[in-house]
Amino acid sequence: MKLINPSGSKFWFLFIAFVWSASVNAQCAMCRAALTSGDNTTQAAAVNDGIVYLMVIPYLLVAIIGYLIYKMKKNKAS
Repeated sequence: MKLINPSGSKFWFLFIAFVWSASVNAQCAMCRAALTSGDNTTQAAAVNDGIVYLMVIPYLLVAIIGYLIYKMKKNKAS
């Protein structure tokens, strides 16, 4: 199995995408307005974490399916 070349553009794209997405503050404007209007910042942070958790699952599923398709095509070509 060949590892990703650190000098290649795929490596840097994936690295930047991972680092950038780790700092994204995913929360819709309505949720933010409803939760930050009071002094309950703990609940706002919990809702924000829940939104990020729900956002990650579809991306993981698409990535896994894409990887499996890639492996099947690579094995078929061999």
